[in-house]
Amino acid sequence: MSPSKSDEATDVAESKRGSEPKRGLVGRIALFFRQVMGELKKVVTPTRSELFKFTGVVLVFVIFMMALVTLLDLLFGWGASWVFGQGSSLFPSEPAATPVPTE
Repeated sequence: MSPSKSDEATDVAESKRGSEPKRGLVGRIALFFRQVMGELKKVVTPTRSELFKFTGVVLVFVIFMMALVTLLDLLFGWGASWVFGQGSSLFPSEPAATPVPTE
């Protein structure tokens, strides 16, 4: 059975890790920041039109999710009210009784 690509990549990573000298705390922190800077060089800033497009997509998605959660909340509320009685209905038929002050 031939090894898969992920197995080969793991073997290569382990062989590199095995031959790499142990680093102290300062060396590991320096390596971390070098890797962070290397990743930041790969970042591409969106153009103005892309930024507006992405913002619009996010806003539409958030509004859709808010509507979905609101609808589900109403449905489950009505279902619970139907199952357990009219203890806390969405539209009460009688106004709440106000206490009469006694003097």
